[in-house]
Amino acid sequence: MTTPIQSVPFKLCRFTTPSASGIRVGLIANGHGVLDLTAAGVPRMAPLLERTDLVGELRRLSDAGLPEHPMDGIRLLTPVESQEVWAAGVTYLRSKQARMEESEFSASAYDRVYDAPRPEIFFKSIAEKVVSPGDAVGIRRDARWSVPEPELALVMNASGIIVGFTIGNDMSSRDIEGENLLYLPQAKTYTASCTVGPWIVVGPTEDDVRQWSIQLEIQRRGETVFAGETRAGQIKRRFAELVDYLFRSQVFPHGAVLLTGAGIVPDDSFTLEGGDSVRITISGIGTLENPVAVV
Repeated sequence: MTTPIQSVPFKLCRFTTPSASGIRVGLIANGHGVLDLTAAGVPRMAPLLERTDLVGELRRLSDAGLPEHPMDGIRLLTPVESQEVWAAGVTYLRSKQARMEESEFSASAYDRVYDAPRPEIFFKSIAEKVVSPGDAVGIRRDARWSVPEPELALVMNASGIIVGFTIGNDMSSRDIEGENLLYLPQAKTYTASCTVGPWIVVGPTEDDVRQWSIQLEIQRRGETVFAGETRAGQIKRRFAELVDYLFRSQVFPHGAVLLTGAGIVPDDSFTLEGGDSVRITISGIGTLENPVAVV
């Protein structure tokens, strides 16, 4: 179902700037600034992502002499424009182990789904509730054990074709999920529980992406209280398999974003606090950073 696109250093973003009105669509092609695609008649990202010649169109736009904004003169918004955000679970061995440890009640279910033909896939967020880079992600006030989950995110168009990659944070209340597997929607879906950004990287193939490292750093009052690293190559299932199951008996007229699971899990004794800062870096994409607030 998924057709890789030719590797190019293009990054699609959404942003605002004091020098132009409204939300703009931007293209980072050289790493120095953001080309204003809205000035070329591209007010939304969705039509671009539906193009069969996406790479060629981005190359054309990058050479069109468009206005350019310095990176320090814009505010990046989440690249999730109107897509639903979904998530796959238990795709890393570390994730299976952590989910089994948090609950004896649900341990066998997590053990079985890791090797089952059908993956765990659940709804995470509507577009309007996705948090932008730099804005606060939430921890539930009725949870005692809250963690971030740093994840590679696949971006699909309405046809189920992977058109790019970005970073997602699947904020989770582990004590609520651990109490009863049926509480997963409450543990995973609440105000500010999902952030995606900072942009969509267009071009790499799955083989390229599986070489990328994923890093998580959590700071508290200026000090690092947790740091961990994994690789996208540790994701057990192929991307096409995850996308195929997501699009079965489903229609996504605006496309979809799929978080691919977390391979970094803080120790059981760790929980996030309001005021913490969560920094997720994926080597082929960039960094997504958010402060933490109690919601």
